[in-house]
Amino acid sequence: MSSIRRQSIISSLVIYIGFGVGLLNIYLFTRKGIFLEPQYGLYNAFIAIATLMMAFSSFGMPTYIYKFFPYYKSHLPDKKNDQAAIALFTGIIGFIVIILAGILFKPLVIKKYITYAPEIITYYNWIFVLGFGLLIFTLLEAWAWQIHKSIFTNFLKELGWRLFTMILILLFAAQLISFDLFIKLFAFSYPFIAVILLAYLLYTKQIHFNFKLSKVTRRFSGSILKLSSFVYAALVVFNISIVFDSLLISSVMKDALAQLAVYSVAQNIAAMIQAPQRGIISASMIHLATAWKEKNMEMIRKIYQRSSINQLLFACGFFSLVVLNLQDAVVTFELKDTYLKAFYVVIFLGMAKLVDMGTGVNAQIIATSTYWRFELFSGIILLSVMLPLSYILTREYGIVGTAVAQLISISIYNLIRVLFLWNKFRLQPFSRQTVYTILLGAACFALSYWLFMDLHSWTGLFARSIFFCVVFAGGAIYMNLSPDIQPVLKNLKSRIGWKS
Repeated sequence: MSSIRRQSIISSLVIYIGFGVGLLNIYLFTRKGIFLEPQYGLYNAFIAIATLMMAFSSFGMPTYIYKFFPYYKSHLPDKKNDQAAIALFTGIIGFIVIILAGILFKPLVIKKYITYAPEIITYYNWIFVLGFGLLIFTLLEAWAWQIHKSIFTNFLKELGWRLFTMILILLFAAQLISFDLFIKLFAFSYPFIAVILLAYLLYTKQIHFNFKLSKVTRRFSGSILKLSSFVYAALVVFNISIVFDSLLISSVMKDALAQLAVYSVAQNIAAMIQAPQRGIISASMIHLATAWKEKNMEMIRKIYQRSSINQLLFACGFFSLVVLNLQDAVVTFELKDTYLKAFYVVIFLGMAKLVDMGTGVNAQIIATSTYWRFELFSGIILLSVMLPLSYILTREYGIVGTAVAQLISISIYNLIRVLFLWNKFRLQPFSRQTVYTILLGAACFALSYWLFMDLHSWTGLFARSIFFCVVFAGGAIYMNLSPDIQPVLKNLKSRIGWKS
């Protein structure tokens, strides 16, 4: 557990630094006098569509790496390991199919977006560049996670990618490049970090491309094909659920890209709440796969419960800070008044993140188990709820309705997976500390709100935030809400030479 804890903490710190840069980017995107709302909306539409391209073209290769890496590692020397070559070759073939589909269905895309978001049509071809870079990075990232390089990949994706974007934003703000050049250069942001990761893995000799089929591949070929096909369908379904809200807003709402800009601000803020999840998942995957291989149910149970409480602690704290300060922040940082509309969207999207994080790494446990097929079934249920509900609520209540649909769908999705794991393995993520964490967060939120409700601007932002952090963190330490709190504090004390 100490290895998972260490990688999770360092990765989370890297991710939060990246989110700090991301917040600065959001500030520059939304500040008066730099970008127009439709321009920021187009930027987010690019990311949503590229994510969908990655899902369709990956053919389940990331999960193939997660599931079978321990077997390749145990039975083959590094230079004869053909898993990386198979994954990348399959992904490239998949993206060629996406390009052909993009050409074939371009008239349909034009018909769908020409009315409310014609800018997407203007830069249509450049989205493929971004999508291909995201695909290659995702495949290399899956490999890097298995060789315990999750910190470096998180550094690239969460910090390096945002720094690349920030440079483009600053160049545009200084009027050194046009928006046309900005969006074209942005299309190379994911290819940029993919090339860096590939170069690093090749330079350190931690990846080899052997195109001769190994004995492991031949032995497990049937299982690999079954796993990849089912997980591929599940991944497509899951990624559609992630980006469907953005695509829906772009296609059915008047002034679509401006509305998407407001919704995307809320999405990005809510994503901050979920930052530790990425670090915990990346650190846990290899341990879960190995635990299933060794039938170590106690290790799986520990990872499940600790991932739940650790993520919930972070989520409750950040969600409370965001809701306490969002409206004051929009005014204090001189953002456009239109972004005040994001407040209620943030609340509902933030609650969805709380649910998702509080239920732990259930998706990863299922994906690395012999019941990995259930990921597809649960994903289909998610889409069957989300798609019609999002369409109806978005039509009726705008972007707030979209956020409510997300909350309802994600809650049902996670409930189904929690019940499945309990029914099959008697695994569940909750404890008394789960209830105590929620009560502590609610109490600290209420106290911070009522004590500082009349303070605004910088004074209010700092006073509320500092008070909440001190009380919430102090309460979590005093109540020992996570078994990882004391080891982390002990390690920090030893590093700074503080002896009890």
